[in-house]
Order: sequence, then structure tokens, then C-alpha cells
Amino acid sequence: MIWQFDIIILIFLVIAAIISLRLKDLLGASMVFGIYSFLICLLWAEMGAVDVAFTEAAVGAGVSTVIMIATVFSTKRRSKD
Repeated sequence: MIWQFDIIILIFLVIAAIISLRLKDLLGASMVFGIYSFLICLLWAEMGAVDVAFTEAAVGAGVSTVIMIATVFSTKRRSKD
């Protein structure tokens, strides 16, 4: 394993997690969460767990992100912010 690559991915993971928690816009937070899942997928692949990385890419970055974005689009705002 290349430890420099692991450190870079971990730094991006922390940044994506903080941004996802701080965003007030639900659509933006859902997209950043998809990026977070993709970074976790890269980390799993780097560690040699390709089957777990593929599952994370399909479920975490793929299906979950699409479901969250579809849910955000199907809700209505109560106030005009």
C-alpha cells in the first residue's frame, strides 16, 4: 500500500464529512455524501478489499445517493428561504 495515497484519501474524507455536516442545503449535502462514499470506496480498494469497494460503490455512492436526491426533490418547502 502507498501510505501517502491513504493519507490524501483520509484528508479528503474528513473534509467531505465536515462539509456534508455543515451544509444547510439538503441537495448539496446529499451530493457531498455521495463523494464521501466514493472516497470510502477508493480507500477499500487501496486496502485490497475489492469486493467491499465494489459494494460500497454500488450501494453507498450509487443507490443511496440517488435515493437521497430523489427524496430531496420530492419534498416541498414550507417557507420561502
